[in-house]
Amino acid sequence: MSLPCFQVGWRIFIFTAIAALLFMLRLVTRSLCQHFLQTPLNNAVKLPRPLCFMAAPLLGLLLSGCALIKPASPDISLIEPISHPVRFLLTFDDGPSTSNSQNPTASILHDLEHNPIQPGIKALFFVQTRGATLRSPGRELLPREHADGHLIGFHTATSGHKNHRFLSHEDFIASLENGISDIQKVTGSAPKLVRPPFWNYDARTFDAYQMHGMHVLLTDLSANDGKIWGFNGSPRRRINLYNQLSTMRPKMVVGQIPVVDNVIPVVVTFHDTNPYTARHLHEYLQILLEVAAELNIPVSPQPFYQDKTALERAALARTIKSESEVVVLPGIWSWIWGSNPDTGKAKLAAFN
Repeated sequence: MSLPCFQVGWRIFIFTAIAALLFMLRLVTRSLCQHFLQTPLNNAVKLPRPLCFMAAPLLGLLLSGCALIKPASPDISLIEPISHPVRFLLTFDDGPSTSNSQNPTASILHDLEHNPIQPGIKALFFVQTRGATLRSPGRELLPREHADGHLIGFHTATSGHKNHRFLSHEDFIASLENGISDIQKVTGSAPKLVRPPFWNYDARTFDAYQMHGMHVLLTDLSANDGKIWGFNGSPRRRINLYNQLSTMRPKMVVGQIPVVDNVIPVVVTFHDTNPYTARHLHEYLQILLEVAAELNIPVSPQPFYQDKTALERAALARTIKSESEVVVLPGIWSWIWGSNPDTGKAKLAAFN
């Protein structure tokens, strides 16, 4: 099975190709007409203009490689049955956003409640409390997340998005205690779930999370939207989620992923500080359902969580039970951390 190329950001590739080739359009189209249609160069311009002017965007589309995209694991069996349907457990990192203009966290909260796929979706927000809760509008959005029925988990309470492994013991414990206190003031209870910044932890930080009553939750799928490199878009969002979900299918077949409340919880990670994610959340929800269908993965009639208690129960079942447990991190993070903390620290510094 191959995916339609027009599902992989085709508009971006076409318009980019047109912009790049605009000043050479006449030369390019005449040359292409001559080469592919065996027309002498001096007669190429006599061909119908629409045919020639299609050559540049077509070239851009072909060069993008999207017409040749195939699943990452072409030998995957899509016939083997999966015992239970999946339900997508949506998580959001790094918020609440403090943007005063079209705040992405506020937009995501609205769209989770009001969307054509499943209104009233409940999600898990891993929050940065000392960045967002000290200034508006983040200060107001954290209580709103709780009031809207979402689950609040701990991300960090440092002055910035800092790796807990590289903090001194005093600063690390202060971050945990401050964050727990901040969340407890809003929700009335201490958080049970934590997602370490940069997905990174070691024996020291893992044990400290556990001692403070928090369990580490990583992810199965990631939109890879945590960084914005001057281009706020995601032309490969469909194939990215398809490839990641395809690697999970064999695990579902053999029962490697726990079943909770008669469904298989699949953890999906977004960043609610990313404006692109906020603008395209409806599309992301639809893509998740479509790639599951393409992979012959059964989906629950309620594809996303709608009850906070069930959401928390599923999330706790998917947490890491031991610091030594082998995990697969999203994107480049497995490469960055590897087995050498010093090497990982240097790579992270270069990455940032």
